[in-house]
Amino acid sequence: MQLNLERLDFLIAQHVAGSLPEPASVLVGAHLEMQKTSRRLAGTFEMLAGEALEASEGEPIILREKRLEEIFASPPITVAAEPERKVGTRFPSALWRYAGCDLPEVPWKCFRQHTIKRTKEAEASLLWVRPGRALPHHAHHGLELTLVLEGEFHDHRGSFTAGAVSVADESVEHRPVAGTDCPCVCFSILFAPIALSGSPLRRLGDIIGL
Repeated sequence: MQLNLERLDFLIAQHVAGSLPEPASVLVGAHLEMQKTSRRLAGTFEMLAGEALEASEGEPIILREKRLEEIFASPPITVAAEPERKVGTRFPSALWRYAGCDLPEVPWKCFRQHTIKRTKEAEASLLWVRPGRALPHHAHHGLELTLVLEGEFHDHRGSFTAGAVSVADESVEHRPVAGTDCPCVCFSILFAPIALSGSPLRRLGDIIGL
């Protein structure tokens, strides 16, 4: 679990620096809304970045007057008004804007999964897992980020409750199991396909929910 937390701290630093791809930035932003301690860490990173910027030496602007003329002559930037978030919305604001809906309106597909966006680089999805169910035992060909929105799941690394982020890569092979008290709802991002593992009988049992 310690390694998972260290990887999450690194993701928060990348989020503050603005270097994460969109789906990962949304996930970390939603996590920060849900976890006060992580918000404090992000604030520390922002403060350190500001101090480093103030301490750095400025660079002269080449063709300063021409560049200023181009800036002032450019058309104004129009920003579309964001939809108003209703009181009682269950998703964090960052995820609510990205998904375009709240939990009760999610158009679940087979196995209670909804793909929000799929690109060549990543697939962002919502998952709903009934209490006590185990997901298929699998390994990873790349990075998988999972934010727990409601409920809990656990594997050999420990328990992930609401607001926690699981960071899994090629070194992690696991069989996540949802907690027994309530359904587990997650926001997941896959940067590479997973590979099912374990015996054929165990795979079948996990898939059909035995």
